[in-house]
Amino acid sequence: MSRFATYPSLHGKPVLVTGGASGIGASMVAAFAEQGAKVAFLDRDAQASAAVAAETGAAYALCDLRDIEATQAAIKELAAKTGDFLVLVNNAARDDRHDWKDVTPDYWDDRMDTNLRHMFFAMRAVAPAMIAAGGGSIINLGSNSWWEAVGNFPAYATAKAAVHGLTRTMARDLGRDRIRVNTVVPGWVMTDRQKELWTTPEALEKQKLSQCLPDLIDPVYIARMVLFLASDDAAMCTANNYMVEAGSI
Repeated sequence: MSRFATYPSLHGKPVLVTGGASGIGASMVAAFAEQGAKVAFLDRDAQASAAVAAETGAAYALCDLRDIEATQAAIKELAAKTGDFLVLVNNAARDDRHDWKDVTPDYWDDRMDTNLRHMFFAMRAVAPAMIAAGGGSIINLGSNSWWEAVGNFPAYATAKAAVHGLTRTMARDLGRDRIRVNTVVPGWVMTDRQKELWTTPEALEKQKLSQCLPDLIDPVYIARMVLFLASDDAAMCTANNYMVEAGSI
């Protein structure tokens, strides 16, 4: 029996997660599926998407979120299967490292497209149906990186900082229609990608020392915060940051 909470308001609710085929996104898809939500996700990794769909029963569509027209078409395709989305989780991002001296205008624009632009256009795609339904919940994924002044990825950190401005202005614009918009701020989450690329004994020890809590962060804890914000339990929560970073900020 799970030690985690069940949210009856999520049962049967159409939910869309971007970047749902791996890492934090896959954990979210599984968590919503366990709640009985009608969960769907977008991703560009065909093999990983098929595996997550087989495990969770979620619907999915393949698309590159940098292509806004393709993204909007994919959202429409999935909504036809699940019903109009009443929860959107803007999760997709890539925290590729880069030296500020090597950043070109094209690379900068690509990082904005990868980590920020698609969030707004996904929101715009789902908002009319949420308005018609009388409300909804949008959860954007931020990052602890810019709060902690982490270096070695200025374009990524800038995009993630901008997520907070997007959240707050859209919370104001959509709030009268009872659409809540919040940001979840993960710390350093131990996804397979992080473990493969950047975890070393030295880095992990430094991270533990920076946190108030001694344990490394599993993706499931990000998913649990997202479930709460998506549920009716969070009906009066909007325009805010919800930290899941073990006290590192």
